[in-house]
Amino acid sequence: MAIMRIISRLILHKSSAPRWLCTVTEEPTAAATATQPRKRNLLFYKVVKASPKSRVSDILNNWVNQGNAVKRYDLVNLSSYFRSHKNFRAALQLYDWMESSKLEITNADQAVRIDLLSKTEGVSSAEKYFNTLQESEKTNKTYGALLGCYCRERDFSKAFEIFEEMKVLNYSTTLNYNNMLSLYYGTEQPEKVIALVQEMEEKNIAPDLYTYNLLINSYAALKNLDAIEGVLEKMKSNNVECDLFTCGNLATVYLNSGLHEKANVFLGMMEKMEIQPDKNAFEACRTLIKLYSEMNDLSGVNRAWERLKSAFPSPNNTSYLFMLLALSKLGDQENLEKVFKEWEKGCSSYDYRLPNVLLEYYLSHDMIEKATSLYESLADRGTEPNLRTLNLFATLCVKNSQIDSGLKYLEMGLDKAKTRNSKWFPTDETIKLFLDYFEENHDSDRAEKFIQRMKTLNRLDSNSLPMNTKAPDAENEQPIS
Repeated sequence: MAIMRIISRLILHKSSAPRWLCTVTEEPTAAATATQPRKRNLLFYKVVKASPKSRVSDILNNWVNQGNAVKRYDLVNLSSYFRSHKNFRAALQLYDWMESSKLEITNADQAVRIDLLSKTEGVSSAEKYFNTLQESEKTNKTYGALLGCYCRERDFSKAFEIFEEMKVLNYSTTLNYNNMLSLYYGTEQPEKVIALVQEMEEKNIAPDLYTYNLLINSYAALKNLDAIEGVLEKMKSNNVECDLFTCGNLATVYLNSGLHEKANVFLGMMEKMEIQPDKNAFEACRTLIKLYSEMNDLSGVNRAWERLKSAFPSPNNTSYLFMLLALSKLGDQENLEKVFKEWEKGCSSYDYRLPNVLLEYYLSHDMIEKATSLYESLADRGTEPNLRTLNLFATLCVKNSQIDSGLKYLEMGLDKAKTRNSKWFPTDETIKLFLDYFEENHDSDRAEKFIQRMKTLNRLDSNSLPMNTKAPDAENEQPIS
């Protein structure tokens, strides 16, 4: 489930509050103060829009050489931008420039630098930088950053060692405990999550929502639903209110346990909560769509979709995908086609995951004429389809007795699968479809070549039966732009 993957992510370290970093010592004049916002925007634009081959340090040096000042706010803002866009090397160059320019470096800066070094050069580089710090600089922030690196890399021995050292130094915080909890939960050790939360309580370290979500999922993994009720009571007594994410998480847990009535309680809570136009609201609305579809509640799916569109008038491709998957599962063909046409008319980038849902729906209901019409429109687009699309094309061609075209798409898919190291293409169902066609049409020559081809891929056993290799879920498949 998408909600389970989200909960296992490590929380990000926050930078400290901005401080001034200026290349001049005198106070700015009123005129200079008035132009500061415009200059800050110009510097941000120069750095962000620069060629990928340009070095951040060169741009900043040129800016300073032209008589301009660099403030801490500018660097923190740029760093946040690059990190949010996963451009960790550019973000690291900012901190390289800060140190080379002999500007004041805070513990927060050093902590971010440790994290960036781990992501760009590996944990050993982050570790080496940490060891160069003065003892006074080895604070809760820098220790915590290194702990986060070890947890992200799932290095149990080093994570445990530094975590124990932090306890001795009295650096035990909710954030650092959450990093260890994430490590245990992400490696399927729910019993250790529970024990560590108990340790937090004994040390009077207050759990936060992130802690409670990990604890809820750990009890769910151990099928101890009564304990989850206890967690909710603790949250209530500690004045920790469920947010959208936590309600979605609880609804998922109860739905997976077959307790639809309890799942509905939390879905109802989610619907009553205020939606803010941010990433969390996107996730919450998509969770509502997915869970209501799994409960066969079409009205709930439609309510969630309308709420998403009211908060986000232009839903992205992934949101449309969630809705199409829900409508396909519920068999609402009319709205499935309607939502697909709405997306296709307004999409800025064509994502083959979405027509795949409709094409698969047609094929599963033996609607060959509609499937053929959709196939022809996709084939005329001139863009490269993804593996699932090629699998569906091959399936449709075989059903239309167009075996040569089917084999063509099969070879195209096998070439693509080889470059991506994908083992599932074609699906077992498609392999069986080809074998059945060859048998029914007494096509022994093609059958022999096909069987040998599949055997070289370890997709057929000695009895020429598929080897049960599963294709990825449609929502997890990477889009082809």
